Amino acid sequence: MFTGIIEEVGRVEAIEHLDEGARLVVAADSVAGDAGIGDSIAVNGCCLTVTALAEGAKGFAADVMSETLRVTSLGDLDAGSPVNLERALRAGSRLDGHVVQGHVDGVGCVRSLEVERNATTVWVDAPPSVLRYCVPKGSVAIEGISLTLVDVDDAGFSVSIIPHTWEVTNLSSKAVGDAVNLEADVLSKYVEAHVRRLAGESGGEP
Repeated sequence: MFTGIIEEVGRVEAIEHLDEGARLVVAADSVAGDAGIGDSIAVNGCCLTVTALAEGAKGFAADVMSETLRVTSLGDLDAGSPVNLERALRAGSRLDGHVVQGHVDGVGCVRSLEVERNATTVWVDAPPSVLRYCVPKGSVAIEGISLTLVDVDDAGFSVSIIPHTWEVTNLSSKAVGDAVNLEADVLSKYVEAHVRRLAGESGGEP
């Protein structure tokens, strides 16, 4: 489990495409410092398992399954791409963002970027698998970043990015048309599942 509070922006050193997936090598200054083989690190919001550590703990490698490449934007990465990194949440740590699983629900597309005084408003077109759970003032993860929804329309939603988040994540490298990983609020998904089941048991409409 993660919180959506990005610890570091790393850089892709290499991505080796294989017959059944890929091997991703990431350079990172801090998140690999206390990592071990088998630990989880979220890369652009995707929970990956550390399979190797670089010398001096200055990076790590992870295997990426074919399914992950199909349903996320990780397959679009190239050497040099900036990636948001977060280690798994430890018991007893503060939950400063929201509950993020690292399981991408869909890939969105940046519709627009507009600077408004001390913030940047970002509109993202989202697939129905994500948009159905989006409500104003609710939570969403974009590229693994915990963000608060501002507005929602029939095609997507907007978020407002403060300067700090803009500077310490890879959002500043995004442009209109870029793909972004999206994860809906898991609490909304649980509520929907329970309501549907209860409605089915009572014979009502879900």
